[in-house]
Amino acid sequence: MAQHGPGTRSRTHTWAAPKGYADTSGHTGLELARMSLDGRLPEAPICGTLGFRLVAVEEGGAVFEGDPGEHLFNPMGTVHGGYAATLLDSALGTAVLTALPPGVAYTTAQLGVHLVRPVLATTPTLRCEGRTVHVGRTTATAEARITGTDGRLYAHATATCAVFPVPAAG
Repeated sequence: MAQHGPGTRSRTHTWAAPKGYADTSGHTGLELARMSLDGRLPEAPICGTLGFRLVAVEEGGAVFEGDPGEHLFNPMGTVHGGYAATLLDSALGTAVLTALPPGVAYTTAQLGVHLVRPVLATTPTLRCEGRTVHVGRTTATAEARITGTDGRLYAHATATCAVFPVPAAG
């Protein structure tokens, strides 16, 4: 049960209902990523939930930035490793998305994360850069790194994504 009292903080966010692929099936993955970047598509709700954002895309690459804080703490007083894993997964998946043709989707099938340094509430803005390694007809692989604006490496990861036709709306 949550305890409230002196020092209690709160955090509120709002989000737009995600559109999904059904309304955008005529666009390449790179076009979809650019539409998200410039606001023509709403950002994924997870971005607002965890406080990170898409800041750049190109074919085969995506960059997210996030601001750590105590609202992301685990019981040890450091930012939960799931925050870094989610930031990495977002950059990895979006990098794969940018290489997909119209009518094709992806989902993460395997995620390997290496956390190399703790993230604290005082850690500067984190930058996560994802790049594709291979994009095939049924699978894609990518790698990503999280660095701070201080130039330090905080985490790195690889992913394998399943690639498949966009499911029919219905």
